[in-house]
Amino acid sequence: MIAKTGLGSIVFLVTIVAAIDATAATFNVSDFGAAGDKQSKDTAAIQAAIDRCAEAGGGVVLVPAGDYLCGALRLASRVTLYLDAGATIWSSREPGDYEDVGRCLLNGEGLQDVAVVGFGTLYGIGEADLGRKPESSGKDQWPDFRAGILRLEECRNIELRSFKILMSDTWTVHFRHCDNVLVDGLTILNNYYHTNSDGIDPVSCRNVRISNCHIVAGDDCIVLKTADGRACENVVVTNCTLETVATALKLGTESSGDFRNVHFSNCSIRNSTVGIGMYLKDGATMERISFSNIDVETPRPSGITNLEKSVYPVFVDVERRNPDSKIGTIRDLSFDHLQITSGVGVLIQGMPESPIENLSFTNVAFRVEAPADYGERKKHVGGRRTTRDERDTLFVRKPSYVTLAHVDGLVVENLRLQASPEDFRRQERSALAVFESTAGVIRNVFRQQPGSADSPPVILLENCRNMLVGGSVASPGTASVVGLAGEKTAGIAIDKLGMHAAAAAVTLSEDVPAAALEE
Repeated sequence: MIAKTGLGSIVFLVTIVAAIDATAATFNVSDFGAAGDKQSKDTAAIQAAIDRCAEAGGGVVLVPAGDYLCGALRLASRVTLYLDAGATIWSSREPGDYEDVGRCLLNGEGLQDVAVVGFGTLYGIGEADLGRKPESSGKDQWPDFRAGILRLEECRNIELRSFKILMSDTWTVHFRHCDNVLVDGLTILNNYYHTNSDGIDPVSCRNVRISNCHIVAGDDCIVLKTADGRACENVVVTNCTLETVATALKLGTESSGDFRNVHFSNCSIRNSTVGIGMYLKDGATMERISFSNIDVETPRPSGITNLEKSVYPVFVDVERRNPDSKIGTIRDLSFDHLQITSGVGVLIQGMPESPIENLSFTNVAFRVEAPADYGERKKHVGGRRTTRDERDTLFVRKPSYVTLAHVDGLVVENLRLQASPEDFRRQERSALAVFESTAGVIRNVFRQQPGSADSPPVILLENCRNMLVGGSVASPGTASVVGLAGEKTAGIAIDKLGMHAAAAAVTLSEDVPAAALEE
């Protein structure tokens, strides 16, 4: 059975077998009648190999090079499905081939010690554009039947490694209520305009590690959700390259259970509408969440109709999904060492009833390219919602490139905003604007361009209390480094060292109380 693979595949396969059990058996799907010619259905043959392997106590099901047309398959405990180099399993387009099994090519429920590995390919049925409105009809075109690639529910000890997935129709890899999940080295390439073709979706899962993946998706690339009030916790995502028409790294919108101990690092995001997104709508708590060493490049809005209304390099929002929904909490959230290239700004906002607690935004380099007009921008929806309030437009249209609102416990340090003179003249904005927030330390915020005499200040604080600002060096000709506004402003201390090149280190609007600025 093994002799049909190349030497490299033999070594890899032996390694896999040894990792499971030194005496594990190997079951070649060709020996069960799989033709691999993309003409006849190989569903029954491959399923028979999986079942026989499971009956034997576990082992490896080998899919050698070939093209296998297949309907839905049931995976099994203690079984590793190995896709040899040159092997492609093509998803059937007939709805009847998914009855009684599931709406995915690979399915499993209540399994333990299940793996899909190798250098082959799983091919979906999602080539067509979805979500665009054809000019002839003015309506979205949705198929009657849709199928994903892999779905596992209530499973433990899952391993996915090295293979490729192309053109998934809906969620590509979906884990629900699973524990101890490892995803390493997957390549997922879906149609960029195929709505709902998410990359990897862990829903209320624990102990998840996702690394070294390359994902292009027609919806969110890697998105954590919670369902049935169950938590999603202990998740690490690292070393991934991502591209999507939606959100690249995301938490929510489904958020009935808590999110805890979630860490994203060393990722590169390109051509994505939202780079990093947190959408808390259903009353849960998101806590101990970090994003570090991530570069984000959003699409340039020029020439793309209305794109600037929904693009955000970073978007964080607390809201109610419905008028009677509970209000959730975000706390202990950090962003560190971000490289942002965008013409639109960051928005991080809590609610008056639930400010974000302990937010750190440090070591961020923001390069402005092709700046967009914020005049008609609205808050990014990020899923179904029925509530509307002034925050949909209140903070998203502020003239700043990093906008923070309703934060209790804030650290902003080493934020650098760079732009060409031409770009900055088109949209003169603050580097940082903070609204309705308390207990903050802001250090070393730098805006490369001084702007005109009427430019907004480098740092704007409106209705903020108990803030310390310092360590910021002004570019020569800057009109104002720190601007204070709002009648609730109080307890603001400013270290003016380094601000001497500006016309004014601090400016106050007329509604700021005289005692608000502490000398």
